[in-house]
Amino acid sequence: MHLWWRLGIAQASLASALALHKRWIYVLKHMEALNRLPWTAKDPIFERLAQISEISALTRDERIKYDAAIRYYRDNAHALEDAEEVGERKGWKRGHAAGVQQGIIETAKKLKAMGMGAKDIHIATGLQPEDIEKL
Repeated sequence: MHLWWRLGIAQASLASALALHKRWIYVLKHMEALNRLPWTAKDPIFERLAQISEISALTRDERIKYDAAIRYYRDNAHALEDAEEVGERKGWKRGHAAGVQQGIIETAKKLKAMGMGAKDIHIATGLQPEDIEKL
């Protein structure tokens, strides 16, 4: 299988694939200078390669600390995401319930303004007669 196909650029022209191939060869030959390359090798894939090479160059102790920091970050990110989802659900439920209650009160006010009795409004809306009288 061709290199440009495996790199996920099957849609690219052969010329651009060969140019990318040349950049790969250059980058692999000059890995130690990858962070200092000012040219177009700074594609996302080359930036990812630089990250991987930096991580692989860590000492054992540094790698343990790095992995622990990544786990801590991801755990916190997931906890925050979960908390946001729970908060959104609670907020939606509260808002929905308040909206429904407000709609019932508005309906009761309109029915009362039309001259309907408290007992009929109670049957129509479920509000207590003493609450209807306060409207």
